[in-house]
Amino acid sequence: MDVADANRTAVERMMSARPMLQTVATAGEAIPGMHDRLLLHAGPPIEWERMSGPLRGAVIGAVLFEGWTDDEEEAARLAESGEVEFAPCHHHGAVGPMAGVISPSMAVYVVENVTHGNRSFSNLNEGYGKVLRYGAYSSEVLDRLRWMNDVMAPLLLEALSESEGLDIRALLAEALHMGDEGHNRNKAGSVLFLKLLAPFLARVAPDPTVAAAVLGFIGENALSVLNPVMAACKAMADAAHGVEGSTIVTAMARNGTDFGIRVSGIGDRWFTAPAGTPEGLYFSGFSSADANPDIGDSTITETAGIGGFAMAAAPAIVSFVSGVPSDATNATLEMYEITVAEHEHFTIPSLDFRGTPTGIDIRSVVELGITPRINTGIAHREAGIGQVGAGLVRPPSEIFEEALLAFAEKRGI
Repeated sequence: MDVADANRTAVERMMSARPMLQTVATAGEAIPGMHDRLLLHAGPPIEWERMSGPLRGAVIGAVLFEGWTDDEEEAARLAESGEVEFAPCHHHGAVGPMAGVISPSMAVYVVENVTHGNRSFSNLNEGYGKVLRYGAYSSEVLDRLRWMNDVMAPLLLEALSESEGLDIRALLAEALHMGDEGHNRNKAGSVLFLKLLAPFLARVAPDPTVAAAVLGFIGENALSVLNPVMAACKAMADAAHGVEGSTIVTAMARNGTDFGIRVSGIGDRWFTAPAGTPEGLYFSGFSSADANPDIGDSTITETAGIGGFAMAAAPAIVSFVSGVPSDATNATLEMYEITVAEHEHFTIPSLDFRGTPTGIDIRSVVELGITPRINTGIAHREAGIGQVGAGLVRPPSEIFEEALLAFAEKRGI
C-alpha cells in the first residue's frame, strides 16, 4: 500500500469510529494492565526525577488517595523509591487531562468504539479550582475525589446501565454547531452531556438529595464532558493506529516536561522534545513566569480533528485564549494545510459546514513548516496552585522531522 492509500485508510478508520460511553468502572477493573502499584500519567514516558511540579503533586495526591500512606513526605519517598510504577495513560488505552494521573481505585469512563471494537478510558473531571490534575492534594481535593468515587461514580454506572450508551461522536457534532471546539471550550457539550444523563440519573438516584448533588456537580462544571470526549478521541485515534505505510499522527501528548507524538505506520515509538510554554491570557496575579511547560493528554482532541483544529466553530474561545474571532477562523484554515481529510461528522457552520481538518500528516508538517495548533490550559509550575491561564501552543517541529526520518528508514527510502 502506498502512503496516500495508507493515509486514506487510517483517516477513514478514524472518522468511521463511533465511540459510545458505555459504563463507569474502577481503573483496576477496567484498564488493561493496571495493577495495584501502577499510576498512569499524561504524556510520553517519564521518571520521577524529571517530572514537573504539577505532575509530582498529582502523583503524591494519588498515593494519598489510594491510602498507601497518609503522609505527603512518605508519598514522595514512595514515588521516588521505585515502589510505585509509572506509565503513560496512552500505553493502556487511556487519557487524562493535565497531569492525567489515574490510580487503581479511581473511577473511569469506559468508551467503546463500536465500529472497530477497541476501548478507551478516562478519569472523571473534578471541576475547577484546586484539583488533582493541576497537582493539588489537600484534604479538600482528596475529599472531592472520594465523593466522586463513592457517590457520583456508582450513580453514573447505574444511569449508563439504564441507557443504551451515549454516542459521544454525535454529541461532539452537535456541540460544534453550538459554539464549542471540543478542547478548551465545552460549554455546549457539557450541557448536552447533562441533558442526556439527567433522566437516567433521576431515575436511579436513591433520594433527591443525591440526585441534586450529582446533577449540580456535573451541571456547574463546563468541563464535565471533556474527559469522555478525550476518551472518545482516543478511541478514534487508536482505530487509525498501526496502518502500515501511514504517516498520520495518532497521538500527541505532553507530560509537563516533554511533548511526544506517535505515528500510525511507525508502531508505538514516541518522538519527543521539550514541551513549550503556551502563549495566551493569564488570570489576575499570574504571568508567564508562573507557567509550567505544556501538560496533558487533551491534545488527543486535535489529533482527532477538533480542539485547535475546530476553532472556527468556536469564535468565543478567543476571549479565553487571546486573540480576535478572525484568529479562530484562520487557525482552522491553516490546519487544512497539514491534514489529509475533512471530517465526515464534525462540521463547521461558519465555513459552510466544511468538515474539520483531520489526520495530521507528518510529511506536510515538515514540508510546509506548519506545526499543529493546540488550545490548552496553563498550569502553574508549582504543584497545587492550579490553572493560571489559557492559550495556544505548538509542538516542537523536531519531533515531526525525527518521525519522518524514522518512517523513511522503516520504508527503506
